[in-house]
Amino acid sequence: MSSLKSLNVLLADDNQNMRAIAAAVLHSADIRNVHEAAEGATALSLLRRHPIDLAIVDFNMFPLDGVEFTRLVRTGPDSPNIYLPIIMMTGHSERSRVYEARDAGVNEFVVKPITAKAVLDRINAVILRPRAFIRCDSYVGPCRRRRDQPEYEGPFRRSTDAGRSNAA
Repeated sequence: MSSLKSLNVLLADDNQNMRAIAAAVLHSADIRNVHEAAEGATALSLLRRHPIDLAIVDFNMFPLDGVEFTRLVRTGPDSPNIYLPIIMMTGHSERSRVYEARDAGVNEFVVKPITAKAVLDRINAVILRPRAFIRCDSYVGPCRRRRDQPEYEGPFRRSTDAGRSNAA
């Protein structure tokens, strides 16, 4: 992985021990600028005051959780950076939670207990392989498709679509 020394990371988790573990993982990767918050509102305040390059946020925080933090970053009228890469960190890996985080606009998802490899793989993904950003009425965030589909022909998906380039 290339040098991450200049990266400014926002780390938000209501559990001090979890923040210490995640910060240690970040420091082990030579990331020196880590801003910590115990909940989402403080994280938003830090985001407004500092040039943050990446946020790692816990799913469950009170009063403002990681999902609502993500929604405010993506769609809030006073958001300092709607394109901020956000990695959601949680001890709950149920499909409904993964979908909720994805639909709020997170870039990546990591399950607790975290490992250095898992966290650094997610950081590597958002930096080296960023997904296209989508902005429409019902969603703002990274493209939710995880892979390129060579057979995809643009907006025309059905053989009955007017203007389809070739019939299926």
